[in-house]
Amino acid sequence: MTGNDTLTSDPRTADAVGDDRGNGAAPTRPLTRRTWFVVVGGALIPVLVLSIWQLVTTLELVPVSQLPSPAMVWTAALELAQRGELGLYTAISTQRVLIGFAIGAGLGLVFGAVVGLSRLGDILLAPSLGAIRAVPSLAWVPLLIIWLKYGEESKITLIAIGAFFPVYTTVSAALRHVDRQLVEAGRAFGLNGARLFTTVQLPAVLPSVVSGLRLALAQAWLFLVAAELLGASMGLGFLLSDSQNNGRLDRIFLAIVLLALLGKITDSLVGLFERWVNKRWG
Repeated sequence: MTGNDTLTSDPRTADAVGDDRGNGAAPTRPLTRRTWFVVVGGALIPVLVLSIWQLVTTLELVPVSQLPSPAMVWTAALELAQRGELGLYTAISTQRVLIGFAIGAGLGLVFGAVVGLSRLGDILLAPSLGAIRAVPSLAWVPLLIIWLKYGEESKITLIAIGAFFPVYTTVSAALRHVDRQLVEAGRAFGLNGARLFTTVQLPAVLPSVVSGLRLALAQAWLFLVAAELLGASMGLGFLLSDSQNNGRLDRIFLAIVLLALLGKITDSLVGLFERWVNKRWG
């Protein structure tokens, strides 16, 4: 009797082989990979926080003057929406973030490529950019007011500064570690300069670049509030400062919630792009 005969003569073994080969069933996905579990798990902490918030305000464990109820925040949102201010403020802040992010990320990609690919560029630029990176965001505010006044240019410039450094740091570091054999293979095919960068080096570091873009977008939202302190009359940062001056704690909480939601939405969009990049080039 051969090995194959022995294998198929046992009904249990034959059933197992049939299950693996004949049914064509896809392998079971881990629980943490299932969409419903990801959605429920992600919503668990926000729902828990909202429930505790509602309980604390209902039992009056904290004065309303310090912690408004979720219903009060919702009412404030409806009031601003009816006046047309909620959508306008949200749109203006989003526009400022996206424009500043695009400018800062684009410059970060250029300077990161120069520093990462050129030893001379690294020597000349890296120390100065490292020092500028350590400057707090609010330290730029008075200087930008003097240079660019209170217009949109100063706000977008500050947001661009915030978006610049994550991309610059990620790109320059990633390009330093590109496989030398891959670069030499590109040069063997006659690729040099910009063509070598766009054809070989950039695709090699693209997953890292997208991660840097994700960090830059988050940083752009962080710099937005500081940017809208530059004499803004509209936007979510303005809503924060104006509500503080008027003692409207419900609107302060509303602005914070909106900033969190907008940050998460834009981060999720970049996250989808990151997954596609990692699947394509990762």
